[in-house]
Amino acid sequence: MKIAIYGAGAIGAHLGAMLARTEHEVSLIARGPHLQAMQANGLTFRSEAESFTVHPRATDDPASLGPQDYVIVTLKAHQSAGVVDLMQPLLGPQTAVVTCMNGVPWWYFHGLAGPHEGHRLASVDPGDVQWSGIGPERVIGCVVYPAAEVEEP
Repeated sequence: MKIAIYGAGAIGAHLGAMLARTEHEVSLIARGPHLQAMQANGLTFRSEAESFTVHPRATDDPASLGPQDYVIVTLKAHQSAGVVDLMQPLLGPQTAVVTCMNGVPWWYFHGLAGPHEGHRLASVDPGDVQWSGIGPERVIGCVVYPAAEVEEP
């Protein structure tokens, strides 16, 4: 299974480190010093229970990864619309997108019956960029609860 994590900050790196220990092909999309450090030294995870280093593929070029089975988006909600175009090479016909973001998700009312049926949240998806570019039918919602931090790049 191919899994790309878009946004390898504290939460994305935490998920990436755990998934990289499996048999799945895990890639992290990052930028700047954090990307450079992961490319040079791998990704080190530390907790009270364990410490380990993994070496998943790390890139700032999503197109180099090709279509994925899952794309896990771990950006801040206000950043996600800005990467929809960059995500397109990751999205195959069956790709599921897991949104691990703070705030009310842009797809919140999708599939709900009742007075809010078909309602879109323009405040979190101006211009329907994510609705049109990702599509709510491929989204898997997620609640993220671990406390995580990046100690150093």
